[in-house]
Amino acid sequence: MDVGVIGTGVMGKNHVRVYSEMKEVGDLFLYDVNSSASSGIAKGCGINVVDSVDELLKNVDAVSICVSTQYHYETAVQVARAGISMLIEKPICQTSKQGEELLSEIPDDIVAGVGHIERFNPIVNEISRIIDSPLYVEMKRHNPSSIRINGSSVVEDLMIHDIDIIFNNGHFRGPYNLYSSGNSDICGAIFEFPGFPVYLSTSRKSSKKIRMVYIEEENFTIEGDYMTQEVYIHKKPERYSHDADKYIQENIVEKVMVSKVEPLKVELNTFVDCVRSGKEFPVSPDQAVKNVRICEDIRQKCGY
Repeated sequence: MDVGVIGTGVMGKNHVRVYSEMKEVGDLFLYDVNSSASSGIAKGCGINVVDSVDELLKNVDAVSICVSTQYHYETAVQVARAGISMLIEKPICQTSKQGEELLSEIPDDIVAGVGHIERFNPIVNEISRIIDSPLYVEMKRHNPSSIRINGSSVVEDLMIHDIDIIFNNGHFRGPYNLYSSGNSDICGAIFEFPGFPVYLSTSRKSSKKIRMVYIEEENFTIEGDYMTQEVYIHKKPERYSHDADKYIQENIVEKVMVSKVEPLKVELNTFVDCVRSGKEFPVSPDQAVKNVRICEDIRQKCGY
């Protein structure tokens, strides 16, 4: 299978790296409006650099769209009209309106997916397997200041990962109330589901990079780290004790065995497999548009 990558930013470079290591991928084609950038990446790697999106689409069976968010819509429409299967980096489009218009352009006979990469982090399935009846859920996704900002607010840039996980997990269903506050770089959002709240916080002003999930249940607490891909379960003891008027609680801590992988490799292997077999990609464009719509609701409540 021959594959193309459109865009050579941070994610585009990573897509090129992973595709070039996959035995299922034959020829790899690359296009970027900055021809010197694409040529620099391809140099010495046997990657074909082309002069236009049209030329790329004539040579490939599938494509990754890794351009800046503001160009997602027009690029994805061009790929869809060429009848080529595509994986669009998140968010699917700059607005939910654009996303809805894109849905009508995607033909039924191609595979179309969206790169919400954390869906392929192995701790997501492990934690979903463990969850029973959550009482409180918290997710933190904080970044130090970075030049890698693509014009999106912190909600579409970072929080959208956790929105995708929450709203595409069977444990979090039903109506909810939304409360949020913040600005384009720092935001907190509370989703009140029946019986429990979900609190999401995100920042591009942190001094520490954090990717954390914390879930409390009646008899245990789950802690997970997306970066280290580690999950711990803290279980309550059968009894409590006092020692010299001090309250003592000796929790039982279990480390869950997680098979650590690079989520992007899982994502792109899944995409290629779906194109070869005609299966639906796990992250559908419909789900991705819903994610953007929720982001817009959060920003509206924040007043920006």
